[in-house]
Amino acid sequence: MATTHECSMEKVTFNMPSELKMRVQALKKELRVSLSSIYNEAIINYLKEKEAEKWAQGVSMALKDKGYKTLSTELSGDNGDIYEY
Repeated sequence: MATTHECSMEKVTFNMPSELKMRVQALKKELRVSLSSIYNEAIINYLKEKEAEKWAQGVSMALKDKGYKTLSTELSGDNGDIYEY
């Protein structure tokens, strides 16, 4: 994933509870970083978490599918041998 320095930037405005904003500002002072960097990192981590949840849900759905389980068993029956083509 490209860092924020390698891509174009866009200003975003959103609302958050006052108490949460105060906590983020305290963290900003403690870490000596910008609010923007905190927000960007938080959103990147949120997106990664949601992507992982989607993959986990897909795996769960696949494991409930009898056809998938049969196919994966058939395809995995090669004992891990390496074949040269």
